[in-house]
Amino acid sequence: MRPKNVHKLGKVLIAVLALAVFGGTAYGYSTMQSLDGVTREDVIETPDPGEQPADGSLDVLLVGRDSRTNQQGEPLDPAMLRELRVGANGDDLTDTLIVLRIPNGQKAVKAFSIPRDSFVAEPGTKDKTKINGIFGHAKFASASAQRAAGKTDKAEIDKVAITAARKATLKAVEDLTGVKIDHFAEVNLQSFYDISNAVGGVEVCLKRDTRDVKSGANFKAGKQMIQGADALAFVRQREDLPRSDLDRVVRQQVFLAGLAKQVLSAGTLANPARLSELIDAVKRSVVLDGSWNLLDFVRQMQGVTSGGIAFETIPVVNPDYRYNPKQPTATAVQVDPAQVKAFAASLIGAQPTTPQAPAGPKVDVVNASGKDGLAARVSDLLAEKGFGKGDTTAETGRRTSVVRFSDASGPATEIAKLLGGLETQKADSVAAGHVQVVLGQVYKGPGVSAGGGAAGVRTDQPITSEDTGCIN
Repeated sequence: MRPKNVHKLGKVLIAVLALAVFGGTAYGYSTMQSLDGVTREDVIETPDPGEQPADGSLDVLLVGRDSRTNQQGEPLDPAMLRELRVGANGDDLTDTLIVLRIPNGQKAVKAFSIPRDSFVAEPGTKDKTKINGIFGHAKFASASAQRAAGKTDKAEIDKVAITAARKATLKAVEDLTGVKIDHFAEVNLQSFYDISNAVGGVEVCLKRDTRDVKSGANFKAGKQMIQGADALAFVRQREDLPRSDLDRVVRQQVFLAGLAKQVLSAGTLANPARLSELIDAVKRSVVLDGSWNLLDFVRQMQGVTSGGIAFETIPVVNPDYRYNPKQPTATAVQVDPAQVKAFAASLIGAQPTTPQAPAGPKVDVVNASGKDGLAARVSDLLAEKGFGKGDTTAETGRRTSVVRFSDASGPATEIAKLLGGLETQKADSVAAGHVQVVLGQVYKGPGVSAGGGAAGVRTDQPITSEDTGCIN
């Protein structure tokens, strides 16, 4: 998952998290009233006053845009772009998507990340695409429709198009997760820079030295305080990380958890100048939905501690999914909406009703990859999908993978898709009622590693500010 555009950002949504943890203090509550000037956008329909969220949780979508403009649509200052180590041109991508789940009547806050390259259904179409591109697609479609209708005012066209783009992104998240989003917040590059400086930096810990010229990252192993441009480079880096974008998601979560701890520290809360700078940074750069009553939100968040916010990532089927046979090098993150919905519901204790997968043929799995335990892991994940378990064996000398069938091609095609888009092949040697999966040396699909490839496996422990540990 390494696109040609080296400026795709993995920035984090610290602004609203700062609101949450800062507003949970008495001083913060009184000072929050100064946030009335924050930019608003009608992204969500106004709920009934005092109504409890129907799904048992107040849910906030945090969006980070790869945008070189401020929230008023004006270009960022060239000097600022140089300091941030990014080019002047950015795409209309939502490279960070995080959902905060705040259960009714509880103080524990759950947050989960959606990898930017998650391959999902695009709202209003029959197509599937990477979730971070939906914003740009919807913006372009809205602008084109407005011009076709005779509109010529560029500022007005852009305003309407961006609103449509925000709504489309929100809808895609709801469709994937089954979560009804109650509130929306968006930040850009400068907001991250300003807020990370306002809190005086965040402590992180790395397992090893790492450097990436594309993001500007250059860090030594061990604990260190980062802020401003260095903090942005820390959460942008995906090169020189073992799991690429999945490790970058962990970077974002660790930084957010550290931010929560820093905001609640005595050094921040006892410093009026620093608090004022934090509030000013939020007012300058955050966009919130028009229905969000911040004072009500703060009342709900009172009592939340930094350790009361835990970060996870949605389950992933295949982080290196070859979704387009015509472009074999194009990859995305394959996710299963049913698994994602079950995961999101589990964070507040609710378990969704999901239909049982139909009984399928027995699947024999042959491990020709040389990777220990691969056949068993793939067999287990296919069993979770309703396919019967067959034999697991090993052989040597095969480079590529294939799914073979004898009588019905339908199950074989489904299995091939689940495993990342493998070749299918009719073979009389396969027993009736069976499908044979042969995993070759270059296989990179689900199950490829015990710690991060199996379908639906939550591969990382929840991250809180009390115990982030050292990371890649």
